Amino acid sequence: MRQIFRFFQTLCFFLMVLAVLQGQAATLRDVTIDSSGVLLKGKFYVAEGEGAFPTVILLHGLPGNETDVLGLGSKLSEAGFNALTFNYSGTFQSQGQMSFDNTQKDIKAVFEFLHRQENVISYKIDTARIHLGGWCFGGGMALAYAAGHPEISAVFSVAGNDHAEFFREYARNPEFQKMVDDMFASVGAPAGPVRFAKGALPKEIVKAGLDKLNPIYDLRKSAPDLAPKDILLIGGWDDRQVTIEQFVLPFYRALEKEKAKNVKIVGFQDDHYFKNSRAEVALTIIEWLKTILDKKES
Repeated sequence: MRQIFRFFQTLCFFLMVLAVLQGQAATLRDVTIDSSGVLLKGKFYVAEGEGAFPTVILLHGLPGNETDVLGLGSKLSEAGFNALTFNYSGTFQSQGQMSFDNTQKDIKAVFEFLHRQENVISYKIDTARIHLGGWCFGGGMALAYAAGHPEISAVFSVAGNDHAEFFREYARNPEFQKMVDDMFASVGAPAGPVRFAKGALPKEIVKAGLDKLNPIYDLRKSAPDLAPKDILLIGGWDDRQVTIEQFVLPFYRALEKEKAKNVKIVGFQDDHYFKNSRAEVALTIIEWLKTILDKKES
């Protein structure tokens, strides 16, 4: 009986993956979002069908790209969710300058964009079902934003960085410091697509003092504010950039300490980019979102 049960479990999982892969083609629209006078460029994956749809704000890594986040936008759209991804201030074709605080303002602007009546109608948005998530830099930014906004009830993070721990490692580890400085130099303008604001580089932030860093970026300290929310944490066991051991699991333990009841953690045998498991990552997020929606409706 146990073997039969496992067979049907495997079959059901395979069929769900197949459904995600073979969903309807997404309708993709270019969008421009006003973030306090700074114009941000984005992509809106519109779900097919009639009625209002739940909508997911997807935050990319750094520097990210101008299309999608690990292919999640198109997969979410195929599964009946709207998905909006955008370039932060100071990245690619978006105006302004890149900084942590500017990114938080950008996220706020996107929420406001989704609540404007003309956009609600045009993109078929159910404003009662707007969710936030991201990958890498974006995963950490999503959790930080949720920590500072009690109205955000659910958030997911894929290989999301705990930025305070990132800066602590930067301050104490010369090899890590050199690697990070080289990476930021490679993505910075004019050679790269990111225009950093003054004081936004890791070396400038650490020099100014980590005590001046906004507390929302320290996910472990933000655990009391995040514990009441529905949270999905996804990590890669072979990720050497945002390791499960240093960045994901300690945050999960901090949530446990705060008696968080609605936190799910999932690990994949993959690296930081999830190249071998993107369909499964998408399916995990979609099933988690559907569970949250079902819970709200019951």
